[in-house]
Amino acid sequence: MSDTNTLAVDDVTVFNVCGELPTGTTVLEASAGTGKTFTIAALAARYVADGVADLDQLMLVTFGRTATNDLRMRVRERFVGLERSLASTRAGREDPAMPVVEGRDEVERLLCAGDAETLAARHSRIVRALSDFDAATIATTHEFCLHMLDGLGVLGEREPNAVFVEHLSELTREVAGDVYLRRYASSPALPPMTYPEALQLANDAVAAGDSRLVPIPEPAACSGAAAERVAFAQEVRDEVHRRKEAGRLFTYDDMLTRLRDSLAHPRYGEAAADRLRRRYHIVLVDEFQDTDPVQWEILRRAFHTHATLILIGDPKQAIYAFRGADVFSYLEAVGAADRVATLSTNWRSDDALVDAVQTLVGGAALGDPRIVVRPVVAAQRERRLTLRGAAPAGGAATAGLTAPIRMRVERYDAELERLPSVTTLRPQILADLVADITAVLSSNLTLDLDRETHEIGPADIAVLVKRNERGEAIRDALTAAGVPAVMLGASSVFASEMATQWLTLLTALEQPRQSLVRNAAMTCFLGWSFTRLAAADEDELSLLSQRVRWWSRTLASSGVAALLEAITADTGLAERLLGQVGGERRLTDLRHIGQSLHAAMTSGQLGVSALIEWLREQIADARVNGLTEGTRRLETDADAVHILTVHRSKGLEFPIVYLPEAWDRHVSSDDTGATLRLHHRTGEDQATFERVIDVGGVGGPGRMARLDACRREDAGEELRLLYVALTRAQCQVVTWWAPSRNTESSALHRFLQGPRHEGVEPELRYPAKADPFSCSHLGPGFSLEPMVHRSPQVWQPEPSRHPHLRAETFDRELDLAWRRTSYSSLTAAVHGLDLATGAVGSEPEAIKEDDESQAAAAIPVPSDEEAATSPGMDRLSPMAELPSGTAFGTAVHAILETVDPRSADLLGALRAAAAAELSRSQAGPMTAEALALGLLPALLTPLGSLADQRRLCDIDARDRLPELTFEFPLAGGDQVRSDIALGAVAPLLRRHLGRDEPLGEYADLLDHPALAEQPLRGYLNGSIDAVLRLRDSEGEPRYAVVDYKTNWLGEFNGEVLTLGHYAPPRLTAAMMNAHYPLQALLYAVAVHRMLRWRQPGYDPERHLGGVLYLFVRGMGGADTPVVDDVPCGVFSWLPPAQLIVDLSDLLDGGRP
Repeated sequence: MSDTNTLAVDDVTVFNVCGELPTGTTVLEASAGTGKTFTIAALAARYVADGVADLDQLMLVTFGRTATNDLRMRVRERFVGLERSLASTRAGREDPAMPVVEGRDEVERLLCAGDAETLAARHSRIVRALSDFDAATIATTHEFCLHMLDGLGVLGEREPNAVFVEHLSELTREVAGDVYLRRYASSPALPPMTYPEALQLANDAVAAGDSRLVPIPEPAACSGAAAERVAFAQEVRDEVHRRKEAGRLFTYDDMLTRLRDSLAHPRYGEAAADRLRRRYHIVLVDEFQDTDPVQWEILRRAFHTHATLILIGDPKQAIYAFRGADVFSYLEAVGAADRVATLSTNWRSDDALVDAVQTLVGGAALGDPRIVVRPVVAAQRERRLTLRGAAPAGGAATAGLTAPIRMRVERYDAELERLPSVTTLRPQILADLVADITAVLSSNLTLDLDRETHEIGPADIAVLVKRNERGEAIRDALTAAGVPAVMLGASSVFASEMATQWLTLLTALEQPRQSLVRNAAMTCFLGWSFTRLAAADEDELSLLSQRVRWWSRTLASSGVAALLEAITADTGLAERLLGQVGGERRLTDLRHIGQSLHAAMTSGQLGVSALIEWLREQIADARVNGLTEGTRRLETDADAVHILTVHRSKGLEFPIVYLPEAWDRHVSSDDTGATLRLHHRTGEDQATFERVIDVGGVGGPGRMARLDACRREDAGEELRLLYVALTRAQCQVVTWWAPSRNTESSALHRFLQGPRHEGVEPELRYPAKADPFSCSHLGPGFSLEPMVHRSPQVWQPEPSRHPHLRAETFDRELDLAWRRTSYSSLTAAVHGLDLATGAVGSEPEAIKEDDESQAAAAIPVPSDEEAATSPGMDRLSPMAELPSGTAFGTAVHAILETVDPRSADLLGALRAAAAAELSRSQAGPMTAEALALGLLPALLTPLGSLADQRRLCDIDARDRLPELTFEFPLAGGDQVRSDIALGAVAPLLRRHLGRDEPLGEYADLLDHPALAEQPLRGYLNGSIDAVLRLRDSEGEPRYAVVDYKTNWLGEFNGEVLTLGHYAPPRLTAAMMNAHYPLQALLYAVAVHRMLRWRQPGYDPERHLGGVLYLFVRGMGGADTPVVDDVPCGVFSWLPPAQLIVDLSDLLDGGRP
């Protein structure tokens, strides 16, 4: 990399974001707080602004949906800010009086320098990128892989009908049981493992993916129990794979492995890779330290040496091995990269804290000699944590209260024969933690963040723990001391106590036997104590049983929501729980599980027994997998101490961070027989690593060597875990040290006792029978504070933290004409229906409205004698025998939305979709076969000249956008710009449409007071059945609006329904009577606005393709009768493009 791009400091190449743009493969090591996201956004903006690549040729990848959303927001903010700066610079050069955007950073200053032509080109590129920003590929790793598989088409290993499952735990449990019985049920000997052990072994083997199973079953070296465990694990793996393939199941891991296999295919792998390279010229990957061998192989095969590949990560923060992340893959990429550099400026922490952390961990190798804590420079030179006045009596020492790292120390007593037990030390440290936080909150500490100074409050403090269970104990202790605290955990609500209590209650409701009712009485739902239950007489128990039976009937008849409402009203549930310590947490979990139960019961049509089984499965999955869809919600959004795991804290920052467990790490000296995940060196030079999983158990061949290697890898990750925890703080870290057996293996103790040489990893264990601070090398950034017993105090916040509350007065005048509306609501009054959205409605309509219900399913239309006598008009409608009504129309829409008209077996696809829809709807008495046969002709009918005689079955899925939902502002939306009503549309129609045109007289209908007086203020939403992209012979696209109609246009006097009832002249009348022209115009405006952003070189005259209203009952297939080149059942209209443009301007609050 050139000198303009990097700077060598202490043999470390420092990356300059304003230097020469990287090419080839570059690895950027970004230490904590050094601005990874800033760098990615800046590089993306530079690549686009300087014309190196268009935005759609960039791919930005990160790990996790939250990180992806944050990255997308930050990149867009960068582009928006750059556009403003460029526009301001250009305007300022043309008019020196124009103000220049303030607060530009180095990237904006770089890109705003240059001649007028250069700035104009950059500005144009950024504006174009913003207009098409939704097309940018900013995705999680799995989203990227899935998108790539779809894009590879036949070159990809994508199963189009695969069913996605989040994990394979249920299938693995099923397979493990079957394999266990098959192998051991008929054997007279005892199985080599219990079933729970076998199930755990199966889960570990399947979760390990491609990791090689060891020990290798060789008769001479591996026999007996070890060989049997390996054979069992391999059989489970094979059977899970077989059943997954047979069931067309698709997991997150499959997204990765199938893309890798496509790229590695001996015949078409290179063609697949070439397609990806042509699609993406520049790839930036964030959090690359969390990659794995499969992900790195995908990137290596697709982009390494062929495109610009920038990998940004920090191996010191590689802490997700338990999720399959593999820091050795990162290190392999470093070895393969063209250049490696580092980000050297810490933007998060105070300079004094950066120095203190460097003193503690600087130079140490964190699990590998290549993972070293190198110096960084703090951008924040001044201390932001200061003490106003003196510390209160009984508080932390005044001198140390603002120290960057405060260590609370339990001194080692040399006279003790044994080290203190952790069961003694943990409660002491918990009490000291609570006392210290209370003292800090009561002190005069102030914080100066973002140029605002305030006293330290609970929300400025975070407590980082290793497990959620420990965090919950800390939360309860803080809450008892009057300090508001909240657990920011990713644990499953189904692993909580409330899940078990719900299970106990539901079991009693299913079978209200006396013993089960007594169990239910002890839950929070009834709140009985053991004493009350033991003293209850027959009358009390009888009333208890009656109440449970009544709740059981409520559940069966009305569902879980009604049950919870009844329990709350009957027992004062909320008041009772909120009166207890931790009650807010328990009530939040209880309601969360109740909502999940209600959703499962209603969506799956579950009875009570099935609901209980569903809950049992959720509880079991939560115990096995930890994370499920039921991630716990916050119990409060008040100003509270944040308690979370170190893993959860990664990427976050807090002013003050407490680490109460940095001293405490248990490492068993015995082999428990658990599965070991580790890396095995391979190759002649032993420089490459292979992931292996040891399932042989205690005494297996090579077990002790692998156990030692596994412990070393875990110890390295423990060092990285502490590095992550220390670097979350902006101003201060508070931690503890106490002498115990657990202390000897803890990361904190190892850093304190380890060598101070660069690239050297501390030993796995150091004796704790010595005071690590006796010869302190820590320096002035540390405050060593002896733990002393402090009387527990309840924190009383200053009155200023809770100012006097008063009821706010509402003196604003409501705009009663502002609303969210739709075509259905606008025309409801003229049809005599009460569908209009209420005044000042603020929420979008939840579902697509069935507009056919507005004018009724049957529309009276005049007969047309000429059309009636045309050949074929007397043919029976394909849907003559099918029912009518709103439910039927909704079912037809759902089927046409999901079925691909180009399916090879179109009738079969219609039949399957009809069966699925009829099973969940009340569309009327008919079979799926009859409905499929009735709809098939509609997909085979030519659509007339507007569509160049194409049929729906001729339209490729890529040229058909079903169910396009839209919402756009009326008259400015939230900021109303003008006062217009629907009647203003009529003059527009008269200006653009002649009276002799088919819909030329529709303007007169809009003069009806029920329509003309409808205000157009707020938002208009709707859902277009389909938008078709129709290309001409030269490939130029036109976009046509399609709307399906199931209206019955015949008589209800016994006359059969024929195709003649849907002759074009009759359809014109039907359109007018139902006010469908208004719907068509509004939908055309929505498509027009979408195309302005998405269609390159958009021109309404060329690209607007008109509207097609398809009355499916009148579409008879390929030989449908035609009148004036228009088939029966098809109403086609090409409104003037300028009419659509003018109407769009009018709805926006302007005057066309």
